[in-house]
Amino acid sequence: MTSDISGVSGRYWQPLDDGRLQCDLCPRYCKLRDGQRGLCFVRGRANDEIVLTTYGRSSGFCVDPIEKKPLNHFLPGTSALSFGTAGCNLACKFCQNWDISKSREFDRLQASATPEEIAEMAIETRSHSVAYTYNDPVIFLEYAVDVAAACREQGIRNVAVTAGYITEQAREEFFSHMDAANIDLKAFTDRFYWKICGGHLEPVLDTLIYLKNETNVWFELTTLLVPGENDSEAEIEAMTQWIMEHLGPDVPLHFSAFHPDWKMMDTPRTPMATLTRSRDIAFRAGLHHVYTGNVHDFKGSSTYCRNCGEILIGRDWYELSTWNLTHDGLCGKCGHKLVGVFESTVTTPASAHTPPSR
Repeated sequence: MTSDISGVSGRYWQPLDDGRLQCDLCPRYCKLRDGQRGLCFVRGRANDEIVLTTYGRSSGFCVDPIEKKPLNHFLPGTSALSFGTAGCNLACKFCQNWDISKSREFDRLQASATPEEIAEMAIETRSHSVAYTYNDPVIFLEYAVDVAAACREQGIRNVAVTAGYITEQAREEFFSHMDAANIDLKAFTDRFYWKICGGHLEPVLDTLIYLKNETNVWFELTTLLVPGENDSEAEIEAMTQWIMEHLGPDVPLHFSAFHPDWKMMDTPRTPMATLTRSRDIAFRAGLHHVYTGNVHDFKGSSTYCRNCGEILIGRDWYELSTWNLTHDGLCGKCGHKLVGVFESTVTTPASAHTPPSR
């Protein structure tokens, strides 16, 4: 029998005694017979190997502010060339990119986007980084690492926007090609991960501990607060205390506002009070840099000096305003070092200005 699935040879799989092939890229460990695809839909079995069907094909490109990833402490004020493919290895009912992540119509993907072409596109658009986003780059690992290698040859940084749902076997290769990551910590209960996302919490926590202890990847966390599902004070307290204990006080944490989408259209938007309360809980736990997202909140979106309290970078959503940060990441008032990654060649963003008083 000849499979109708085609693509480039994938990595991280093994044969099983019953004739199936097991994909070892993510903790789903899909077990496939010839012609079957995994839950991500983009990895499948073609005869005697697992293949990636979306190599070299993109769902589109966009030049974004790096703050949109969101990353507030990695090359702030610069642009990132963003792209993704199709498919996802989770099944979040609130997915805001469901038309991409759950797409099974590959004709929506562009036919040609080689690693070298993407690196050149980043240079042409004056992007300081390439962001692998829209759908989870873990599932197109082979493509992502080739693009990342081509970008590094041109001095372009690499950013993964990911749920961190990846196996121990695969994460070393994947993150060795990334300079920064935003990890989507969707909740702090396995109930939420299983009921809402079709996954489990523990592999994500393992990824976070790995990033902290075994890599130099700069990473920040994002939690989308879904009313009635993962926004209780007890859960936020447990999550932020875990972050303090295992990751330390300097990892930036973003609390993002939910809006109705895909299979959760009847769930209300996140109240502003929930975001503010969660931010306060995180501060009480000892975290230094906690942000609100998907809302207009200058106070909750801005970066402050830990030493003197000065506003270092003013933000409203993704719009930058106040800029009191030196090129090497020092407070312009007291000289205290801000944690993060900065470039000496980065100039104050053209959008930065002194905001009106609030």
